This record gives sequence, structure tokens and C-alpha cells, in this order.
Amino acid sequence: MEKNGNNRKLRVCVATCNRADYSKLAPIMFGIKTEPEFFELDVVVLGSHLIDDYGNTYRMIEQDDFDINTRLHTIVRGEDEAAMVESVGLALVKLPDVLNRLKPDIMIVHGDRFDALALATSAALMNIRILHIEGGEVSGTIDDSIRHAITKLAHYHVCCTRSAEQHLISMCEDHDRILLAGCPSYDKLLSAKNKDYMSIIRMWLGDDVKSKDYIVALQHPVTTDIKHSIKMFELTLDALISFNKRTLVLFPNIDAGSKEMVRVMRKKGIEHHPNFRAVKHVPFDQFIQLVAHAGCMIGNSSCGVREVGAFGTPVINLGTRQIGRETGENVLHVRDADTQDKILQALHLQFGKQYPCSKIYGDGNAVPRILKFLKSIDLQEPLQKKFCFPPVKENISQDIDHILETLSALAVDLGGTNLRVAIVSMKGEIVKKYTQFNPKTYEERINLILQMCVEAAAEAVKLNCRILGVGIGGGIIHQHELIHGSSFCAAELGHLVVSLNGPDCSCGSHGCIEAYASGMALQREAKKLHDEDLLLVEGMSVPKDEAVGALHLIQAAKLGNAKAQSILRTAGTALGLGVVNILHTMNPSLVILSGVLASHYIHIVKDVIRQQALSSVQDVDVVVSDLVDPALLGAASMVLDYTTRRIY
Repeated sequence: MEKNGNNRKLRVCVATCNRADYSKLAPIMFGIKTEPEFFELDVVVLGSHLIDDYGNTYRMIEQDDFDINTRLHTIVRGEDEAAMVESVGLALVKLPDVLNRLKPDIMIVHGDRFDALALATSAALMNIRILHIEGGEVSGTIDDSIRHAITKLAHYHVCCTRSAEQHLISMCEDHDRILLAGCPSYDKLLSAKNKDYMSIIRMWLGDDVKSKDYIVALQHPVTTDIKHSIKMFELTLDALISFNKRTLVLFPNIDAGSKEMVRVMRKKGIEHHPNFRAVKHVPFDQFIQLVAHAGCMIGNSSCGVREVGAFGTPVINLGTRQIGRETGENVLHVRDADTQDKILQALHLQFGKQYPCSKIYGDGNAVPRILKFLKSIDLQEPLQKKFCFPPVKENISQDIDHILETLSALAVDLGGTNLRVAIVSMKGEIVKKYTQFNPKTYEERINLILQMCVEAAAEAVKLNCRILGVGIGGGIIHQHELIHGSSFCAAELGHLVVSLNGPDCSCGSHGCIEAYASGMALQREAKKLHDEDLLLVEGMSVPKDEAVGALHLIQAAKLGNAKAQSILRTAGTALGLGVVNILHTMNPSLVILSGVLASHYIHIVKDVIRQQALSSVQDVDVVVSDLVDPALLGAASMVLDYTTRRIY
């Protein structure tokens, strides 16, 4: 209790609507019950649990020795679309009194049923925290919409797979409030198969039935296409009759269309057919033994594509109801189950096989993770949930100051002699430029960059320029868009390594292009020559108050200084090798060299490409930029492109 800052037990309300969600919630309920020093458990039962036609499944909750605090009759009979809507409305009318009486700290809601939507809506509007189990999954029907709607209402999320977790993050849910725990039912499934199962098989299917020699069928209506799902159920029963194996058929759930499916069963005499056993409900402990040792399971239940994979039992998934689910290799999909023959062929392919057990949906340790997660919930945190939206273009209001404002970027150019910062507009115009002599030490340079940026940003306000960011670096343009990379570090071309034993680079490595060919690198070499009296040649002089730089090296080379020429040739070769690496990696159609040194390097770079590059890339155009201050414009474009034209 110290961890979550609460000074009392956490009052947890678990609401269960049907046999399917209880199989997922029961392991959590048992876990909560074993830790009374941390939790108080209230159980609310509603939905089809309380209907005789669907097995009065509330009894299994009582048999599990849970006290049911509240029973809510919320189902409006009719089993059609209108009845589902009316059932949600009836639950919304009844739930507020229950929640006012119980006053839970948190409500646990499972899955994607219409009853669960009513629960989540009521709890959210009454400021009760919601923990949603199995959010982020994809199936393929209206259940998806309901599941995602509950996700938006829920404050905390327990998901079963890595994909579901990523879906929740993509839906802007807070990653800190998402727990990847696995499916709670797997905690029971993975320890269930070794129990005595033959007595269970005989009880439900007859004394003469052997393991792996029977079928379990469970098919529900698809509420978005009821007519087709009823026809598909009819074809399934015809195929099962022809296949002539003992089959356990479970009645469908209470969704719209279920009444018509039951009529189809009775029309075909399934309840009295010698090969069939038709039942409304099987207790979950026994059901998992039946599917674990079946020759095949057929239908469109989520159980078939989720839980049954834990046993490697062959599954035939019919139609689109589970089309988006992650499945193991034991599942054979028959998405267009429009003929009896197609379903029959699937039965012949799958029946009696044994597949590897799948743990896509859990490893058997979900409940301990969920209990730990519950204990970590701090009730003192604000109830209002926050969404983690991705960056989007800012919506500028129609204010005269915004209309007159110039969208701009700060560009930084760290040269060998000078350090420059400029305010660059969206049109590529340099509004104002600041130049300072480049200090000697790294710390001094960083401090000066920060100082100049602060000064430029302050000046930008006076110039009515809105600074969108600060840009430094080279760039690669692909399909008319600047490539930024996952951490905005793409195209650090100056730090391509072209020699294993090259000179030290400012990045901490050695042998980088920048260590050979940058203005600072040439300045370093010029100073070395000058200190050794090897720089100046006839017709050349350097005033005492002027720092030696790259331009002096270039001047010496033009006047015939062989050592200066060698340094420039080595620098150009290093740059050329870097360009060759880029050609082999990106295969661009154009290479643009910019800056004061570009015209001195271009011929050497072209020579290196001819000598070192693959023939397939040697025809690339290499040109010198004719832009004024291309380094500043390029740096600014990194900001302006990303903040104004990037599509998410």
C-alpha cells in the first residue's frame, strides 16, 4: 500500500456480463480474493448470466465461492439490433444506483460486449477509474468499435499481446498506464491439460467417445451481417452432419441474430441427432479440457483463435468475426464460408492434427502482473486521463499578429574561422545574420552558440519572426522530402569514417570526413604549416593580428605551395570517399557541394568517384551550389521542412 500512496484497501468492483468474460475475469477475482490485506472485492453480475436460455451462468460464480453483491437484469429480449441498444439503455438506467452504493475505487471491465460499454460509460461519467482488460485487439466486427470506445473511456489498460500494446499507444493512450500482462485465462489454461479429462469427455459427449475423435463447435452471429452469418451457420451444421463425427455444439451468445441461429439448429434436429450434443453452457474448467483434447474446434468464437492455441488443437475459423485476430499456426481460416463443400474440406484438412502449442496471448503469469499493477495505482493522481497525441501542425488562429508573423528558423553554421547564426524565413531569405570568431575550446564554442541563439531569438521577436526551431547539419532529400531519421540525426555526413587511422575528430572519433575536409580541419593544418614557416610563399603574407585559416591554405596552394596542395588533395579525397559511400548507400541522382571550399574540392571528388565508385553510380551529377550562404539555408530547412510540411 505504500507504493501507491493509498492509506486504505483498494475497493475493486468486477462486473461480469456473460460466460466468456467471466473466464477472463475469474482468475483476477481469485487473485484479488487471496490478498484481502490489499483489496476489497465487489462482484456485479448482469447481462446473459441471469437468463435461463443462456444457462443461468451466474451459478458458476456462486460455485466459485464469490459473493455476488448485485444482480442486474439488463437484457431486453428479442435478440435483434434494437434489443441490443435497449439493453445498453436499461443497464445505463440501473447502474448509477449500484455504483453509488458500492463506491468502488476502480472498476474492472473486460472486452468488447455491448454490456461492457454500458459499464464503462456509467463508471466514466461517475468519476470511477476503469481498468480495461484486452484492449487494443482487433477482431473484425462491431466488437472492434465497442472495444476501442471502452479504451477511450478507460484509465488503465491490461493487454495480452505486443501488437495490442502498440495499438493502444497508437490510439494515444498513456504508455505508463498500459500493462502488457497476457490473457488471464492462460494462467489456468497452461496448467489444465494434465488433469483427468476422460470423465469430462464422457459426461458431455458419451461413453463411447475417445480423445481427439470429436469436434467442438461454437458459432455466434455477426451483428453487422446477420443474414449471412445465419446462412454460414446452416452450412456449418450441414458440413458437420456429413463429416459424421461426434460433435459438441454450444448455443450462440445473446447478440442480434442468435434466436435465428437457434431456430436453424432445431430445424435440422441437432438437439436430437445421435452425433450431436447441444448445450447452453459448459463450465470453463471443463470446457478447456474438452477443447484441449478435441480433434478439432470449428466456428467463429474468439476462444478458438485465442485460448485453444495453448493446446495446439486444430481450429477452423469461419467468416470475418475474428479476421483481425493474431493466431497460431493451428488456425485455418475459411473467410468466405459460402459453401458446405468448402467447410467440409477444411474439416478433412484439420481434424485429428496436433500443432505446436502457442503462447501468443499469454505465458501463464498474467494475474500476478495485474495485481501488482493494481497496487501501483495512486488514487491521489488526477482522475482526468491524458491522451498522448503525436505532434501535428499547430492550428494558428486568425489573429492579426499571427497573420503578419514570419515563420522562421535559427540556422547555425560552425565554420573553421567564424561561427554564424542566422534568422531564416520560410521563403529562404536570411532576415538577419550574426557572426562571431570561433573560440578555441569546445566549451567556449557551445556557450557562444547558445548565447548567439538567445540573442537572435530575442531579436526575432522585434522583427516579428516566429522561430520554429534551431537547425544544424547536412541533409539528404528523398522524393522531395528532407530525411530526418528516428532521432533527427540523419545525414551526419561529416562523420562518415573514411580512414581507420585518420586524425582526431571533434565528435570524439577519428578518421571522419570532417577531420580532413572541414574548415576547422584545414585551419588546423594551415596553422601547423605556418608554425613551421612552411605556409607562406612568394606573393603572400598574413598580418600579425589576423588568425591563420583555411583561406590562407587555399591561397598558398594556388601560389604553388606543394604541401598546401597535398593537404587540400587529401581533404578532397576524404570527401570523395565519403560521397562514394553515400552513392553506394543511397544511389542519389544529384550531389551538391556547398560552402567556400566546394569549388576547390569538386574536381578531386569527381576523380575519386571515377576511381572508386561502382560503374552503376558513376554517372551521378556533382555540382557546386550557387546559393548564398547554403550552409545556413540548409540548416534552416531541417527545421522549416519538419515543422510545416511533414505529414503524419
